[in-house]
Amino acid sequence: MKPNKPPLPLFPLFIVSKGRWKQRHTSRFLELQGTPYRIVVEDQEYSKYAQYIDKKKILVLDKQYQKDYDTYDDLGFSKSVGPGPARNFVWDVAMSEGYDWHWVMDDNIAYFYRLNRNLKVQVHSPVFWRVMEEFCLRYDNIAMAGPNYEMFIPRREKVPPFITNTRIYSCNLIRNDVPFRWRGRYNEDTDLSLRMLKAGWCTVQFNALLQKKLTTQTVQGGNTQEFYSKEGTFPKSEMLERMHPDVARVCWRFNRWHHYVDYTPFKYNRLRKRQKPHPDITISKGVNEYGMVLKKTEAPNQHKS
Repeated sequence: MKPNKPPLPLFPLFIVSKGRWKQRHTSRFLELQGTPYRIVVEDQEYSKYAQYIDKKKILVLDKQYQKDYDTYDDLGFSKSVGPGPARNFVWDVAMSEGYDWHWVMDDNIAYFYRLNRNLKVQVHSPVFWRVMEEFCLRYDNIAMAGPNYEMFIPRREKVPPFITNTRIYSCNLIRNDVPFRWRGRYNEDTDLSLRMLKAGWCTVQFNALLQKKLTTQTVQGGNTQEFYSKEGTFPKSEMLERMHPDVARVCWRFNRWHHYVDYTPFKYNRLRKRQKPHPDITISKGVNEYGMVLKKTEAPNQHKS
């Protein structure tokens, strides 16, 4: 008898990428997992990505999304508008294909982990995504969810498996029918999280499942050249303060400008269980490991071309 194949994600995964056809950190790991995905690139870089990635997995960004994007400033196209237009593009693609949710993620995520019994273990299976999806489908008021950054979860500290009502960064599972879209040249994920929370929705950040996000300014491509290497971090922090002056402010930390956000006003946004089970999931009694087993394997090299 053949072993059961791990369940695939219920919803489509999209990577938003620019200038990183050689690195391909996120897509490399999804390939390792056997997770289906598509990557969104700008037209002028299509042929470069097509040298490394199956053309069937590549979507070319509709330029109209860049023209229509709300940058939340008056700078127009004097600098990059950021990844927001591509994120809005895949949102519409997912909806046009009839999906209720979609995943959208950055292109500089090296690994995905499960945190269990003080161990951070790479998950080499597409079930990684299914676990979070099925959790969210138990409730009817989650707007967005995703794995926490591995760097924020020390292995030897006790943490809950998830927390609610905070920002979701870099790897986002989004409910398609919520009345929002990405906006802002910077910090668009924090802005989207805050607008959802202010409207009474919940967000879920998983600590049991984690992402190894490479520091933006250490990976060539993306927004590194257009933004941070030229102007520093003050403009993006200042924009968030203008967007949400009630909960966000600019501060100086770790020898650079950062933003600080107070999420305590949203502690009363409570998860609300669905009255009827979602038809796509079955909730079993006891602990569901989703077929995951601890297995020693050779760690993949994410840096080879």
